[in-house]
Amino acid sequence: MKNVFLSAFMFLFLTGVWAGNGGPSVKSIDVAASVVNWKGYKVTGSHEGTLMFKSGSLTFTDDKLTGGDFVVNMNTLNCTDLKEGMKGKLEGHLKSADFFGVDKNPEASLKFTKVTSRGMAGEYKVVANLTIKGITKEIRFNVTAKDGMGSAAIKIDRSDFDIRYGSGSFFDNLGDKTIYDEFDLNINVKF
Repeated sequence: MKNVFLSAFMFLFLTGVWAGNGGPSVKSIDVAASVVNWKGYKVTGSHEGTLMFKSGSLTFTDDKLTGGDFVVNMNTLNCTDLKEGMKGKLEGHLKSADFFGVDKNPEASLKFTKVTSRGMAGEYKVVANLTIKGITKEIRFNVTAKDGMGSAAIKIDRSDFDIRYGSGSFFDNLGDKTIYDEFDLNINVKF
């Protein structure tokens, strides 16, 4: 009996569970209450919409953010600034091989590789690997994570992920058909 108690105590001590000893705590996001808002720009204006998460989690140690891992379901790509026929046409084009190639790449992912405090409670600098269309690039951005909510504003260069359609960086004489390479992601998660 003494050995069982000693083994249980050592397990709790080594895993950091004992007395809140700062072991990592992984908190899954509420995928139904979390969303990625996107906005893309072109010479003649912009379009915006949403994407939904397939899964996601944030890791905390001593109540400080130390990691994160997210998967987005690219089939949920939704345009919110157009209606009916134009909405469906744009969504279909964005899901096609011209843009995100969702048939072959139904998921995009983001995995934190380094998290450092910005000096204020719940405010962090993050280095992460973003994978879109099977291409992984390192990105950097700021995150707020506190009181069960997390948010980040990220600017992405689509050309880094071999998304070239309508890009003035690759094609000449596009005129007002030019689509800018950078687009915005505003991420809001509940955990």
